[in-house]
Amino acid sequence: MTVEVWSDVVCPWCYIGKRRFASGLTAAREQLAVEGVEVDIEVSYHPYQLDPTASPGVSGPVVEAYAKKFGGTDRAEAIIANVSAIAAEVGLEFHMDTALRANTLLAHRVIWLAAQSDSPVAQDVVKERLLKAYFTDGLDIGDPEVLADCAAEVGFERDAIASFLDSDRGTSEVGDELRFAHDNGITAVPTYVINQQWAVPGAQEPETFAQVLVKMAQRAVAEQA
Repeated sequence: MTVEVWSDVVCPWCYIGKRRFASGLTAAREQLAVEGVEVDIEVSYHPYQLDPTASPGVSGPVVEAYAKKFGGTDRAEAIIANVSAIAAEVGLEFHMDTALRANTLLAHRVIWLAAQSDSPVAQDVVKERLLKAYFTDGLDIGDPEVLADCAAEVGFERDAIASFLDSDRGTSEVGDELRFAHDNGITAVPTYVINQQWAVPGAQEPETFAQVLVKMAQRAVAEQA
């Protein structure tokens, strides 16, 4: 069974959703094991850009970006405080007062690279590190040097990542996936697409994820019988 997660690196609900989904996935696997249902659940991450018009190589305080988008600094700070409190409930420490909004195309290319068969690092690990870099560490995830450092921390060779980002590899593939999301009605993230049949939008509660995963796993096994 496949779960394709469409998300961005600068989306707070994508990070919160990642934690909630992980809890739901664990619960689903435990329930399926009790029921004697054997099914592999493969999770992969795919790109989405909340702001594809963001200038490459340019970053700025996320508070300013939120103020522009949501109608002023007070409103931006209230939104950030609320989402940070929700993030804390799932064990995440947000420091969005120091976060730097940047174009995420390069970050998505690194995440794409981690999904390739010869990658030395699991894609989930790379995705997690880049989310933390943005939301917790206040790093510029649009900077190739920062991305190379983060990738090296989790097991990539830094020089290999630097060379990769200096090339065009993965650019067309990530572009194709971005267009696929647009053409298939994915207009908000996170969105979880299960077996290319069922879409679950948003950072749902773990119980919701668990229920959907169990139902889809049971259906997949029944169809194979």
